[in-house]
This record gives sequence, C-alpha cells and structure tokens, in this order.
Amino acid sequence: MSPQADTSMTSYTVNCRMNQEAAALERLCQVVRVRGFKISRMTMESAGAHLDIALTVEGSRSVSMLQSQLEKLHTVAEVAVVQAKGVRAVS
Repeated sequence: MSPQADTSMTSYTVNCRMNQEAAALERLCQVVRVRGFKISRMTMESAGAHLDIALTVEGSRSVSMLQSQLEKLHTVAEVAVVQAKGVRAVS
C-alpha cells in the first residue's frame, strides 16, 4: 500500500461566454487542464452565435491565473468567477 497524501483544493464556478467555433470547447478544456485544474461539472447552452458555459473546477492554484488564460483565447468573449469553496481531496 502506498501512503495517501491529503491535498487541499478549492472548487470554483466559472462562467464563460464564447463565440461558437469549431474546437472552441476543446481549447477551453485544454487550458483548464494545462493550468492544473480538474473539471468536476460543466454545463453548456447554445445562445445564438455564443456558447454560455458554466464550469465547476477544482484546483490548488490561483483561479485568477486560470481566468486570465481563458480570456486570452480568441473565441472567449467573457469570463467571470462567481463562487469559490474549499474541498478536501485525498490522492
């Protein structure tokens, strides 16, 4: 048996509005993963020429850094962090 380490992670809800474009969701998910977050929940609605996406992500890194990186995607119109709560994960 290997020892388990307790890691303290925070859960954030991030709302994102993107222009509809091929592979837009894939790029969004890649940025979330590369920045060290795990998507625990995602809802998406098509609203005309836009996609309205609500993500619940978990991670121990700064959510403002994630928000900044998402805003750099050319298809992203708006990103807002609307909620944060602490969760404990055992890995």
